[in-house]
Amino acid sequence: MARILTVTLNTALDLTHHVPRLVPHASHRVTRVTERPGGKGLNVARVLAALGHDTVVTGFAGGPTGEVLRALLAAERPVDALVPITGNTRRTLAIVDASTGDTTQLNEPGPAVSPAEWESFLLGYESLLTGAEAVALCGSLPPGIPVGAYAELVRRARTAGVPVLLDTSGEPLLRGIAARPDVVKPNADELFQLTGSRDPATASADARRKGARAVVASLGPDGILATTDAGAWRAAPPSPVRGNPTGAGDSAVAGLLSGLVAGLSWPDRLVRAVALSAATVAAPAAGEFSVPVYESLLPEVHVTPHPTHP
Repeated sequence: MARILTVTLNTALDLTHHVPRLVPHASHRVTRVTERPGGKGLNVARVLAALGHDTVVTGFAGGPTGEVLRALLAAERPVDALVPITGNTRRTLAIVDASTGDTTQLNEPGPAVSPAEWESFLLGYESLLTGAEAVALCGSLPPGIPVGAYAELVRRARTAGVPVLLDTSGEPLLRGIAARPDVVKPNADELFQLTGSRDPATASADARRKGARAVVASLGPDGILATTDAGAWRAAPPSPVRGNPTGAGDSAVAGLLSGLVAGLSWPDRLVRAVALSAATVAAPAAGEFSVPVYESLLPEVHVTPHPTHP
């Protein structure tokens, strides 16, 4: 299997609490708690590893929370190439309401990263690109990281000849897309913020003009829209899947990367991405997916050509 590198500059310890019913201003008895190494790129790596890919994770981890994150990561298959920092890794809290299946997400800010820590990361990143067959740049930027960080990382990946997927938002996405990543994967809101258009097809065409070689837009329960040099397609599960959506977008990224390194066509990559995303909604914790749901959905995902906008 190909080696895939994922970058998570703002890692997190993901905590998921399950309650019978979430009621504002009330005390709750928690029925189940799970904790996982988190942040978008770590979730992507975990899914890739479960699919059988060799994966390496890099980014930052520090403080007592970072120690817990790395201890949990050691029990999983991704290789840990995280850079230590003095700040304390953030936590995220997902509260799952069993009565509705809805999830409330609370995200802490990340720790400040010093210029010396950023330079240490860049040295390691250059080394890790050697031998990588794809790289995913995922998530938000912690304090202290330059807003153009992803643009720099895209350029270095392109110089190394490594295909790069960018999954972020806001100004980091705007700066990063100008460096011409091979794929960007915004959701509908991120695509609107980037282009000002609410129509996914129009916005995707605009994002390509801004520099992205391909745009794969997540449309929630409606699946995804991919706009590429080879054409455009909509892909969706046969019916909506209820559950915890945390990490579903990360699983879609894993599916796209898995299909890319396997040399699959764009429609086949989208089938894998949608099936993994839906199977993650059906799983109890972020960064996991239900294997039976994934396998059952693979032949059921609908992929149809979509008109491209000039």
